Amino acid sequence: MNELLKGTQVVTLALNLPGPLAAKRFTDLGATVIKVEPPEGDPFNTYCTDWYVSVNDGQQVSFIDLKSADGLEQLSALLSTAQLLITAQRPAALERLDLGWDSLHAQHPQLNHLAIVGYPEPKENHAGHDVTYQASRGLLSPPHMPKTLVADLAGAERAAFEGLSMLMASQADGQGRRSLVALSDAADYMAQPYDYGLTNHGSLLSGVLPEYCLYQAKTGWVAIAALEPHFRKALTTQLELSSLSKDSVAEKMKGKTAEEWERWANQYDIPLVAVKAELK
Repeated sequence: MNELLKGTQVVTLALNLPGPLAAKRFTDLGATVIKVEPPEGDPFNTYCTDWYVSVNDGQQVSFIDLKSADGLEQLSALLSTAQLLITAQRPAALERLDLGWDSLHAQHPQLNHLAIVGYPEPKENHAGHDVTYQASRGLLSPPHMPKTLVADLAGAERAAFEGLSMLMASQADGQGRRSLVALSDAADYMAQPYDYGLTNHGSLLSGVLPEYCLYQAKTGWVAIAALEPHFRKALTTQLELSSLSKDSVAEKMKGKTAEEWERWANQYDIPLVAVKAELK
């Protein structure tokens, strides 16, 4: 186990995702992570129990009613010895619990506050979820829903980075800091290939190139990513083609199953894999 953060105490109030994913990074680095859940528990446990168990593994879970005076006293005791607090509630909700930054910093000057929100200031109290962040950035193709939670996962990584940065900075002066991580900013970051014209319709990586495309095999599909000249040359040579075209490659792909093509590609160092079937 990594012990980089051994001796560091993290308290997290974050439920669902991505807060718990960020907290897991600190657990993996050896920090003591105490997760505070409401008496009814984390809703994510009902949405996806297996993932909930995995992401919270190694953390100490305390069930505390933060809407009660006794619960807030219990939380204050935890924060008095902690170096980092992670939240995913909207700032207005934290203010109602007297957990706004001014109050936190006055009571616990050593405490860093990593606040995960949907949008940056001045929209930090606006409601949102991963699908709305992706939708607003043009990353969806209706009516299909996304197969992964881009903003949540990227936001968790950014949050962990910001948390580590604050912990490092506070070692120098003992003073806590606050960092606000907006999930919509994470969606913006992940949208860069689209913004720069690499993945939008008709662009370089949109499937217009025969060497960077999806093809139907005898059974299943394959993904070919022979973008660099040496990969393109190997693909052309090993397929015994005089030149590449989408039609010529598509015709060749019909001759083997996706798994057979993957084994073939591994022999010749060609970036080609069978497309994994969708989980049922």
